[in-house]
Amino acid sequence: MINQELQKRLLSSIIIIPVSLFFIINSSIYFISFMIFFVLVASYEWVKMNKFFFIKIVGILYLLLASYLIYLLRNSFSLEIFLMILLICIFTDMGGYMFGKLFKGPKLTKISPKKTYSGVFGSFILSLIAALIFKKYFSINDLPTFSSTTSMMKIMELEKISISLILFISLLSQIGDLIISYFKRLANIKDTGNILPGHGGLLDRVDGIIFAMPISYLLLIY
Repeated sequence: MINQELQKRLLSSIIIIPVSLFFIINSSIYFISFMIFFVLVASYEWVKMNKFFFIKIVGILYLLLASYLIYLLRNSFSLEIFLMILLICIFTDMGGYMFGKLFKGPKLTKISPKKTYSGVFGSFILSLIAALIFKKYFSINDLPTFSSTTSMMKIMELEKISISLILFISLLSQIGDLIISYFKRLANIKDTGNILPGHGGLLDRVDGIIFAMPISYLLLIY
């Protein structure tokens, strides 16, 4: 039987995912508005969570930088690239949650008591499977119009995302999760907020994304 927390997660995800996709797919002013909302809410949660002024300022500056790099990622590469990296982060989180609940096993670190080695393994496996399916699906979809310059560029961009890069992005996402977990532990709180039923705060859901996506942009550029 699905527990109450999982029910809340599923219900809120049904609302969050389509709304988020609307703002991501419709770039320009829609996406900018989405990012402004994200920075404001995430900064509020960060400031509320931390006591020291210096840490508050550093966190806000990082959120601004990360948001700008995510914006550049969305506008410098195809939508497929952006969605694929986002997919890796989402399935990294899902893999960690599902495998950790299912297989349990030794704890990974005291920073986040719920994290297990089985969860880490699940994060890598699920994100890799999801990314490779996504990559194959869009590559096949574009082949009939291979003569199109736009389609050719999309395929070339997707080819940049190798298996090693997929696993590295997943690792970055997991590190981001641990970093936010560390600050939550310092503040002695379970969630960064309660804006998302079943998920906690916004930072609880994007902790991996705000580390993985900006660094992915830099890797793809350089």
